[in-house]
Amino acid sequence: MDKPLGIVIQGSLTAGLEIRLHPDISVEDMRVGKFLVVRGVRADFFCILTDVCLGTSSPRIMANPPSPDDDFLQMVLAGSGTYGTIELAPMLMLNREANRNEVRSQKSEVRSLNGKNGHDEEKNSSKLASFEAQTSADIQLLPVKTIPSHFSQVYDAQERDFRSVFGWEDDPHRCNFSIGEPLDMSVPVCLDLHRFVERSNGVFGKSGTGKSFLTRLLLAGIIRKQAAVNLVFDMHSEYGWEAVKEGKQFSTVKGLRQIFSGQVEMYTLDPESTRRRGVRDAQELYLGLDQVEVEDIKLVAHELNLSEASIDNANILDGEFGKNWITQLVSMTNEDIQMFCDEKRGHKGSIMALQRKLMRLENLKYMRSTCPKNYIDQVLQSLKAGKHVIIEFGSQSDMLSYMLVTNMITRRIHRSYVKQAETYLQSKNVSDRPQQLVITIEEAHRFLDPSIVHSTIFGTIAREMRKYFVTLLIVDQRPSGIDNEVMSQIGTRITALLNDEKDIDAIFTGVSGAGNLRSVLSKLDSKQQALILGHAVPMPVVVKTRPYDQKFYEEMGDRDWSEMPDAQLFALAEAAKNDLGF
Repeated sequence: MDKPLGIVIQGSLTAGLEIRLHPDISVEDMRVGKFLVVRGVRADFFCILTDVCLGTSSPRIMANPPSPDDDFLQMVLAGSGTYGTIELAPMLMLNREANRNEVRSQKSEVRSLNGKNGHDEEKNSSKLASFEAQTSADIQLLPVKTIPSHFSQVYDAQERDFRSVFGWEDDPHRCNFSIGEPLDMSVPVCLDLHRFVERSNGVFGKSGTGKSFLTRLLLAGIIRKQAAVNLVFDMHSEYGWEAVKEGKQFSTVKGLRQIFSGQVEMYTLDPESTRRRGVRDAQELYLGLDQVEVEDIKLVAHELNLSEASIDNANILDGEFGKNWITQLVSMTNEDIQMFCDEKRGHKGSIMALQRKLMRLENLKYMRSTCPKNYIDQVLQSLKAGKHVIIEFGSQSDMLSYMLVTNMITRRIHRSYVKQAETYLQSKNVSDRPQQLVITIEEAHRFLDPSIVHSTIFGTIAREMRKYFVTLLIVDQRPSGIDNEVMSQIGTRITALLNDEKDIDAIFTGVSGAGNLRSVLSKLDSKQQALILGHAVPMPVVVKTRPYDQKFYEEMGDRDWSEMPDAQLFALAEAAKNDLGF
């Protein structure tokens, strides 16, 4: 029998519930972010603990508290004169009185409404959660529209509660992936990866909180569950091959290429750096100056210190020389520039400044005047074949290279996906349907800054959502630097510790009903804890993130049955027979 922790004494739908703890429950056992269940008369309310308080029944106790040595008086007052209270934010309702037929009819009704109002759903994508159970059981989870009555009992969430809400990873009918566990239980908390890849998502947290490990977990889950194909712009060479694990002792963790060797392809802009790290089969990637368009230069105008006048003159040069405009500009003499300005009404000073600054591109290791081979098309063909692509930058990880290359490749791949999606829309043929693509970018606030977001491909992708089967996974430590409109379109937010008030405000941009979660976010541990809210989870939840270790590698990678010890193999075979009912 579950042991009650306390009772509801007051509360409201907007401010949450206040719970008075029973005398035998220690307030020190209550943790912000804990998952609790309130059993109402007709419904169960799934809640998150948002605050812990101490109370007294009389001001005289505060004015004249018992001596620290007077254990007897402290015990007499405990539970009556002094007590603990907690505040809960209700997140989901489960109507216990609804029978299975009602649930099925409600589910079909919801599906039909979603089918009719799909466009409205996309416009209002920033919900607190999906409010849909990630299990095939006949239960109907509902957004909270009321609160439990006075004196309703509060209980610790049990494994069955987590299972009913978040499902389990091995459910053959769902695309669930375990991202971690609750703070005080050993039961998996799952993301619905089909819902996750439908929209652009974000991994946020200040430096050193484990964003890279969280991102690696998510990418591994997408690969393992075949939910989408990944294109990862790996700025610091952390995702493809071995990476250094933080800690006092030096150790490394495996990259995705090592876990999923046959499914992941690596490209590198710095072959020497990649070979020094022990990667032998990474493919080299080069770009040509004739592939650089004015839109690419516009994104890195800050890094190249270009003025608006220089961008205007770049458009004039592009109109005159076409795709070879940079090569022509760099080779021009002062007399050539003067003649060009006289004929085309360009500004000599701006063009000469543009020439000097674009000469930096010639010095980049991966840049050629022209490329005999179209490497971007090669990356695209890999994605079409269902391969996951990781592009390493090596020593070319400065912001100029990262933003330029990421933008050049993404714009062309997005252009191809738009054509594929339009073909599929016309033919309705499943074979024409593009593979769902997730593009991972780091330092996302540099691409999604309010001053440039409306003219970049990344702002376009974030706003389009699933229309063309391309979404973003943005990794950033300063979400406050990302445009508010883009943040409001982020489907699922996985957030580690943040301290800056502006960053915390940005996480909840466009999310209604999230006010109570601010205190939860600011109280996370600095390592291996995250708040997850949005489209891919039924309700916001704080998790202790899944370890990225040898056990994880074995669970993600394909098992080599021939090398497994006989005893372990027979035990797994017996478990499989039991699962099948033999």
